[in-house]
Amino acid sequence: CLRGCLGPPAAHSLSEEMELEFRKRSPYNYLQVAYFKINKLEKAVAAAHTFFVGNPEHMEMRQNLDYYQTMSGVKEADFKDLETQPHMQEFRLGVRLYSEEQPEEAVPHLEAALHEYFVAYEECHALCEGPYDYDGYNYLEYNADLFQAITDHYIQVLSCKQNCVTELASHPSREKPFEDFLPSHYNYLQFAYYNIGNYTQAVECAKTYLLFFPNDEVMNQNLAYYAAMLGEEHARSIGPRESAKEYRQRSLLEKELLFFAYDVFGIPFVDPDSWTPEEVIPKRLQEKQKSERETAVRISQEIGNLMKEIETLVEEKTKESLDVSRLTREGGPLLYEGISLTMNSRLLNGSQRVVMDGVISDHECQELQRLTNVAATSGDGYRGQTSPHTPNEKFYGVTVFKALKLGQEGKVPLQSAHLYYNVTEKVRRIMESYFRLDTPLYFSYSHLVCRTAIDEVQAERKDDSHPVHVDNCILNAETLVCVKEPPAYTFRDYSAILYLNGDFDGGNFYFTELDAKTVTAEVQPQCGRAVGFSSGTENPHGVKAVTRGQRCAIRAGESSRHERSTWDTSSNALSLWSHCLVLPGPAVNGIQVGKGVKTGSDAEFLLPSLGPTSAVLVQRVGPAGKEMSLGPLRNLPCPLGSSS
Repeated sequence: CLRGCLGPPAAHSLSEEMELEFRKRSPYNYLQVAYFKINKLEKAVAAAHTFFVGNPEHMEMRQNLDYYQTMSGVKEADFKDLETQPHMQEFRLGVRLYSEEQPEEAVPHLEAALHEYFVAYEECHALCEGPYDYDGYNYLEYNADLFQAITDHYIQVLSCKQNCVTELASHPSREKPFEDFLPSHYNYLQFAYYNIGNYTQAVECAKTYLLFFPNDEVMNQNLAYYAAMLGEEHARSIGPRESAKEYRQRSLLEKELLFFAYDVFGIPFVDPDSWTPEEVIPKRLQEKQKSERETAVRISQEIGNLMKEIETLVEEKTKESLDVSRLTREGGPLLYEGISLTMNSRLLNGSQRVVMDGVISDHECQELQRLTNVAATSGDGYRGQTSPHTPNEKFYGVTVFKALKLGQEGKVPLQSAHLYYNVTEKVRRIMESYFRLDTPLYFSYSHLVCRTAIDEVQAERKDDSHPVHVDNCILNAETLVCVKEPPAYTFRDYSAILYLNGDFDGGNFYFTELDAKTVTAEVQPQCGRAVGFSSGTENPHGVKAVTRGQRCAIRAGESSRHERSTWDTSSNALSLWSHCLVLPGPAVNGIQVGKGVKTGSDAEFLLPSLGPTSAVLVQRVGPAGKEMSLGPLRNLPCPLGSSS
């Protein structure tokens, strides 16, 4: 049939190596050089960009593109991907417009993406109807009877067709394909249509999405809302889209055959979709897969536990070898006048520990305490828990960023917010200098905290204000093991506490051994006193109960890794708060970061592309600014950004 249709060219088939070169877009590497040499810059730029999209790690091509950008006559529009798939181009454009709160402009692109997707899907299916790939066999060595040969070939064709889902959801700029790519079109569309007041289409798209995920709670709530707005009777007459129904039915029939082949013939099949109903999979295969998953989880846990044990042993050995050198190295200059060394590691019966006084003045202590009482929020910094460590104390806190934001809004004195920032920076510099560190420290966390004793519950009290713990690992005091994993601050290297007052009862800071019982040193808080220490297993610590009054302090965590810094320590950092900074960024729940979205609790993002790392204030909002109880909910992936 192929020879009859195509003639002599049908006798030639591409090798796997040649197909791989085309998938890697290698021809465009040669094309961009050829076009450049014959002075066709527009085509050279397009070819170079096309190659680079598929090979983002290719440094030589990156340099070529940088060079092209400096050349006269080269326009931004010349940097285009010649291999982009129409459905993917329309989808990405539609999602970008959607994320920028332009639903009316997004709808035609998302609808076009759907149309182009089904065209590409049919083409991909057709290309699967080729000759049998012997998959490592020489065709002369392949030995099968007629029925086995038909089965092998047909299963290969079906597997190829199912793989079209993954192929069409992939883009060279992404490590993984878009998850649930086709259903996500209907998810975006239902909310976009709602935003432009087209409830008929919103109902249709919501029902189409529910074809794939019938138990999706958010979408069922949305559908109920749309039906109420449109009228229940009218909404009932609207069904899901026929194209999606046919697609789903066809895909399920293919899956049934492939799962049957997996169950009976042992031919593996990895389902590319998460929406496949469980009843499609044979019971025996379900049980087998469940057993395999449990085995995989068990093996993974065993390997993970073994790796943690090895990591802990290595850290302990490294710590032992470093302790001596650290003891001899610590004791660097304190940098500022008026600061005195009160206790070093030797007096504190440990390593990498220090207590110093006079870090800030009485006036500065009082100003920071006033800032706490005005700006702090109950439970702030601990996910809103008003008593995160003990029910016998109330906890109030404020971050540097929140204080600066409130200062900009005129809700607290801006001078006090600046003082908070400057004092925290001062502590960082002192720690870095005193411990004579080879690498600079960056703040990974800073928090102005007050703990207030609840008078009526102090009589029978036996608990601590903050139980013994290690900052960068989870301590198991019974086994004397500390595991580096979240929610511990695994990236933290040093910690510091700067006290603002001493007019309260209890609240002493203390160090212990790994058993969390043997106290090795105790420190009484007072204004201007700072405790600094390394954050590892050498320094378990806790805080005794505050039984009367209020204990206030600045807690700071420091990391030697700049990517863990919450803000740049240069003089540029504060200047960013003097004006609004609006920048493009990753999509967060469908909302583009940096687009001036209003109201909510603040979040902090790093934008390393700005040069010195800058803090950007981003607001969290409900779906499209609607009241959550009055409108539909949005539960979408974030396809435009690498993270959110």
